[in-house]
Amino acid sequence: MSPRLDYYTASPGAMRAMIGLEALTSRLTIEPGLLHLIKIRASQLNGCAFCTDMHSVEARRQGETERRLYAVAVWRDSGFFTARERAALAWTEAVTLLAESQVPDDVYAQARACFSEEELVDLTLAISTINSWNRLAVSFRQSPGG
Repeated sequence: MSPRLDYYTASPGAMRAMIGLEALTSRLTIEPGLLHLIKIRASQLNGCAFCTDMHSVEARRQGETERRLYAVAVWRDSGFFTARERAALAWTEAVTLLAESQVPDDVYAQARACFSEEELVDLTLAISTINSWNRLAVSFRQSPGG
């Protein structure tokens, strides 16, 4: 697939805002390793090869194991994730697939058992941000680098 346009050049002001939002998410209450897991899972669900690749590489750089990265797509069937990570991944799927899921009460209860109110808002903002990045990258056909 060929890129359709360079969204950074096409709308620099909008992209500055997105970069600011991304910078904010990295300063919130969610630990960096967990942020990578939710970014990878949302990107997988959205079919965003660019973001899936980028966040997998970054997670490895920060010490995440290959085995756990391979298992993100099948996290429910693996024993590699903590209760907090599992709650975050379930929340990520429900928020990313909002139209289908309507974020069920049981997923909310699981998330609230593992996250404070502030953390849950921060997690939701991080999920919303990666979903926005996915929509840019997929819509304008941004491909992973070599």
